[in-house]
Amino acid sequence: MVRVGLIGFGVSGQAFHAPVIRGVPGLELACIMERKGTRARDKYPEVRIARTVEELLEDQGIQLCVVATPNDSHFELARACLLAGRDVVVDKPFAPTLKESEELVRLAAERGRLITVYHDRRWDGDFFTLKKLLASGRLGKIVEYECRFDRFRLEPRPNAWREKADRPGAGVLFDLGPHVIDQALVLFGEPRAITASAFCERETSMVDDSFDVCLEYPGLRALVRARIIAFSPGPHLLIHGTKGSFVKYGMDPQEARLRGDNVPEGTYWGTDWGEEAESLWGTLSLVGESSVKVKTERGDYRGFYENVRDAIEKKAALEVTPEQALRAMRAVMLAHKSSRERRTVEWGENVE
Repeated sequence: MVRVGLIGFGVSGQAFHAPVIRGVPGLELACIMERKGTRARDKYPEVRIARTVEELLEDQGIQLCVVATPNDSHFELARACLLAGRDVVVDKPFAPTLKESEELVRLAAERGRLITVYHDRRWDGDFFTLKKLLASGRLGKIVEYECRFDRFRLEPRPNAWREKADRPGAGVLFDLGPHVIDQALVLFGEPRAITASAFCERETSMVDDSFDVCLEYPGLRALVRARIIAFSPGPHLLIHGTKGSFVKYGMDPQEARLRGDNVPEGTYWGTDWGEEAESLWGTLSLVGESSVKVKTERGDYRGFYENVRDAIEKKAALEVTPEQALRAMRAVMLAHKSSRERRTVEWGENVE
């Protein structure tokens, strides 16, 4: 049994980590660090509550620490856990800077500890479906890929650190960017160059609330986008190839369920977990053939923590490697640089 300490009990800790950790056999949520309030104790009365990371680390039986706090605290908290000899999962983004991310990877290697980043969107059902479709070759040579996160929220959330200009790592490019950028890198590898624009659609936004990022490859453009004012969302996935196209609307259903009122408890999440409604299946249109619906594969974010458990126990290789986490961070930082300097940046450029 791998005993886990969860650092942070905001939206991320409550929705995307605590129930998922508890949903994986072989993992025990042994302690939650919540600096103030009683939400963690009320939700999980059987779990020990700590008020500081030092108090959490006093339990020598905790092997894995999960950092699910505001982005500007990731580095110091992850560093403290590594120095205490623990394996570490850091919520995305890795850290507010590439330099800090690289230092964490260096320190983990020096201490012989596992470190990884919570790129849970690799376990989206539509991402599984897309990988399977691309591997089949049915679309031919891919020339354009687009992934969109469209939302409709006319005002910033009160007191949300992600929307504060004075917080390092704030803004939607740091928030949603790692998801869609990591997926593109998994599918297509490192790009030749990046052209990006991070901008505000709302007059009241203090940091970027929308973005366009284009990853440029020989013969292929991968576009990842986010919008905050999109009442009628565009397609979540749009792929064009020499033999046809694939279009899919709608987001993976797991987030809505994890953030809803009926969050699963324990390891049994029902037989329909991660299944998507048929109305949201993607459409495959091939040259010379009638368009058909493609059933969405079942997604399951527990797969991330199952892999971490197995990697700790030396039963499997880590799915989200430190090198891949750094690659995603480089892309995010280059996108910020491209937007700031209003130009295309090469992959090998300094990110500052």
